[in-house]
Amino acid sequence: MKLPVIKHLQRNNEAEKLQATVDVLESFTEHRSVSEEEMDVIGELITNICGAIEVHRLVDEEGMKDTDAANAFVKKVLGSIDQ
Repeated sequence: MKLPVIKHLQRNNEAEKLQATVDVLESFTEHRSVSEEEMDVIGELITNICGAIEVHRLVDEEGMKDTDAANAFVKKVLGSIDQ
């Protein structure tokens, strides 16, 4: 997870477009020819895109500023890791 990447994706793409990308990447990972190395790269991409979707949700539905939403997302993720 890279916060600068998440911020970039959130600021430059609509949530619907990001979700469509996740759907395509998930479908790609289901093909039997995908290697472990490719799965690692795609997993990182999906993580960052899902982070951008969550930041979009915090901005659009909860009215948070972009920076506050990104920080709230990181705290949420780090909090879940510590448990």
